[in-house]
Amino acid sequence: MVIKRIDSAAARLMGIDGANFREPAGEPAMLPPDSVSWRVFRNPVTMYIGGIAAVLLELGEPRVRHGVWDHSSFKRDPATRMRRTGLAAMITVYGARSAFEALTGRVNRMHARVQGETDDGRAYAANDPDLLLWVQATASWAFLEAYHRYGERLGAAERDRYYGEARPGAALYGVEAPPASAAAMQALLARMLPQLEPSPVLDELIAILRTADILPPPLRPFQRLGVRAAIDLLPPALRRQLGLADPRLRRRERVLLRLLAAGARRFELPSSPARQAATRIAGSGYGQDALATS
Repeated sequence: MVIKRIDSAAARLMGIDGANFREPAGEPAMLPPDSVSWRVFRNPVTMYIGGIAAVLLELGEPRVRHGVWDHSSFKRDPATRMRRTGLAAMITVYGARSAFEALTGRVNRMHARVQGETDDGRAYAANDPDLLLWVQATASWAFLEAYHRYGERLGAAERDRYYGEARPGAALYGVEAPPASAAAMQALLARMLPQLEPSPVLDELIAILRTADILPPPLRPFQRLGVRAAIDLLPPALRRQLGLADPRLRRRERVLLRLLAAGARRFELPSSPARQAATRIAGSGYGQDALATS
């Protein structure tokens, strides 16, 4: 009964309650089970921290900020928006190819309608290749860094492989040349740094993420800790550029986050998209070696 309740709460948090990753039977995902991405995306603790860090970086770019804040439900209903984003991330890695292709089609059609001007008169469009690149790359970076810090230390070759794995999926979103290595990602962050800026929207977002009804009441302390961990995940130069305060995580808080992430790795819940996807492709001959050891 306890496991069932935890499983239900975790599924709701990730936006996958009611989602079915077991169908169509035998259909592969965009990535094989032995990919680095399957390991990174299956940890809900690090995905939660990384997801917040990604949003902070995205909204630090003024054109992206206006596109998200002015044209989405994030401000009025952050919990639902985060769950939809979480579901999209899970489909990207674990969903059947047909489900992922349908998702990208819907997102691309929605992006085609999002356009406007920033407060200082700069035009923006959600399907701008530069903005698509920033959103895709920051999400990839943040999920990887959160997993690397709190879930499992990854070697240089694994990190590069992870970035390379994102390219086929990114192409369907219209991202032409996403970073293919950790070095390329660092170069993009350095290039974008001068374009990032502080904003009252970031302060409002952080306040919302700390207090909104996102996690169940017993987990609200982790919700606030997760926000601080996400800010701490950002390199100091990025935090300063965005005007974010030093979160000052205590050593015991870092240890707690690592223990929670380790527990999530060790005790995978029944509703886990990775577990469902493994069931879907079992018997298809696709990635059988990886499935045997996952």
